Amino acid sequence: MEVLVLFSPLVGALFCGFGWRFLGENLACWVATALLFLSAVLSWILFLKFDGNTQNIAILRWIESGTLSTNWAIRFDRLTAIMFIVITTVSSLVHLYSFGYMAHDENFGETESYKPRFFAYLSFFTFTMLALVSANNLVQMFFGWEGVGVASYLLIGFYFKKPSANAAAIKAFVVNRVGDFGFLLGIFGLYLLVDSINLNEIFQAIPEIANTKLTFLWREWNAANLIAILLFIGAMGKSAQLFLHVWLPDAMEGPTPVSALIHAATMVTAGVFLVCRMSPLMEYAPLAKNLIVYVGAATAFFAATVGLVQNDIKRVIAYSTCSQLGYMFVAAGLGAYSVAMFHLLTHAFFKAMLFLGAGSVIHAMHHEQDMRFYGGLRKKIPYTFWAMMIGTLAITGVGIPLTHFGFAGFFSKDAIIESAYGAGSNFSFWVLIIAAGFTSFYSWRLMFMTFFGKSRSKPETYSHARESPITMLIPLGILALGATFSGIVFLGPFFGDHQKVNQFFGISGPESHATLSNSTDPATKIEGKVHNSSNEQANYTIDSKGSKGIDVTHGQSTLGKGGLFFSNDNHVIENAHHVPKWVKISPFISMILGFSLAWVFYIRDPELPRRLSVQQKYIYRFLLNKWYFDELYEFVFVRGVKALGKLLWLRGDGNMIDGTINGIALGIIPLFTRLASRVQSGFIFHYAFGMIIGILVIISWFAISGSSS
Repeated sequence: MEVLVLFSPLVGALFCGFGWRFLGENLACWVATALLFLSAVLSWILFLKFDGNTQNIAILRWIESGTLSTNWAIRFDRLTAIMFIVITTVSSLVHLYSFGYMAHDENFGETESYKPRFFAYLSFFTFTMLALVSANNLVQMFFGWEGVGVASYLLIGFYFKKPSANAAAIKAFVVNRVGDFGFLLGIFGLYLLVDSINLNEIFQAIPEIANTKLTFLWREWNAANLIAILLFIGAMGKSAQLFLHVWLPDAMEGPTPVSALIHAATMVTAGVFLVCRMSPLMEYAPLAKNLIVYVGAATAFFAATVGLVQNDIKRVIAYSTCSQLGYMFVAAGLGAYSVAMFHLLTHAFFKAMLFLGAGSVIHAMHHEQDMRFYGGLRKKIPYTFWAMMIGTLAITGVGIPLTHFGFAGFFSKDAIIESAYGAGSNFSFWVLIIAAGFTSFYSWRLMFMTFFGKSRSKPETYSHARESPITMLIPLGILALGATFSGIVFLGPFFGDHQKVNQFFGISGPESHATLSNSTDPATKIEGKVHNSSNEQANYTIDSKGSKGIDVTHGQSTLGKGGLFFSNDNHVIENAHHVPKWVKISPFISMILGFSLAWVFYIRDPELPRRLSVQQKYIYRFLLNKWYFDELYEFVFVRGVKALGKLLWLRGDGNMIDGTINGIALGIIPLFTRLASRVQSGFIFHYAFGMIIGILVIISWFAISGSSS
């Protein structure tokens, strides 16, 4: 069944990509959609029936090269099961939604065939994401990782006739390659130490890795911290964290279904999944965990501030995605991995619904995306309005404080904030509280500007606004159920007591850890590899200068046996359950303040935002221009690469290569030609003299070589 879940989208992609000429466009697209729904149904069956025991399902022999030996296999644990339902559910609904949204696309002519290609890209994207989350080794994960990048490049640039779409696709591709370089270095480091890329073997060797020194960039690092940081850099690219986030808003250039697929449930969640998958390593890497917390909190704050002033409806939701990903990374960095996955799950429902709802608004308004030209659409598109309302209630965290009644975000987002306080991270706690207020403000701003007040659009556009077709409304209804009830249903397994969380994720009780005696010699260098050891003593000898090695003795370790790993001193979730009541109430208060300000700005006094933007023009421009990160990207990457290319062209190719060839052709060769012409004099004694010189050289050579032997 797991194999069917994995390969059904690939079969659908092949049908649409290559079989549509035989099946017809509509039939090929429906076949791909049916296969996605099959994958989604099977995913839910697997999720509900899963008993928590990790399984490895071999598919085929893959790599055999020296000590590198691995199969293509599915690692199925609770983490994989969660990602399966998230990916396949959202993707199948996006496929269904696309029948209505892509029915008559103005970017293509009437005779152009574009729908089979679009559905093929969607299905291929889903397959690569499933391959990523089901990997039982890091190279397989990287192949899925890069496959997702290729598919996203095709989807973002689907409107290839638009220069902005091509530029956005290139930006996404380039920025993600920066992160991928860090991911690759992390994989190389693990292979260097463990002599394996299989997750089970890596997890068993982590206690030894944590006691190892690596030399990188001319200094020594703790190996666990270094590798965890490198892996997180890869996660930063995929999950659009600060400094590597610039591609995410521009990904809006693709069709709205693409936006929902990329932003809600698939590509951007890959980084969060990676950190949680490597939780055994993260528990031994405190420096890396602190870095993740600070970067996540900074991203949540930054994106929330930018979302305050954006006018494009899809860009507002895109920056909201960026901010919510920051929340997830804060939870993962604190060690509350189940809470990070909890928010990932609930976020998939309400964020997909917000994107698809925005697409329904754009469809009704004849592809107008500027909210300044909306207004008064509540009665024109009532189903879309209520879907967007439920999504807004979910993302802002509306619920009854100190109870178990509320929408999805009320539980998952509040759990992250409570975990931050319980972990003693005052910085992340207050930053997330402020970000929650900003989230409430821009979310309600979107609702008020779009659905309330008087219409600001052209009269003919407003008069022709109609509700979306049924294929676009059904996904909204299904996602509304998830946005409403997923928090209540999954609160216990993800954020309950230890017994519930351990049972749900297949964690077999308290972990047995290694006792490590760290070498104090700063000159320690790696001389060998870490070898796996589960029941016996492992001797690891390092240092070429004679310092003492490390003897590691540990009992039966359960590292990596379940979907997640919590060390013995990780009490973050338990502490989160005992935070003061004012901490539990603070996200609700922040949400109310954001809602109140949005109501004042856009309902009571609609002229207030304009006046404030004039009074605080520098702050407004700073936020409107996204902290000028796009300009920085343009300077560093675009201009930098152009300058490097010009340098290599003019100096490298022109002066060095062409100059060398031209110099040889026009200078050195004519010189030897002139010398040779002088030797070719025609006199016999000149030739005899040359022969004598040659004989003397040969005799000297043999004499010297013979004496040396």
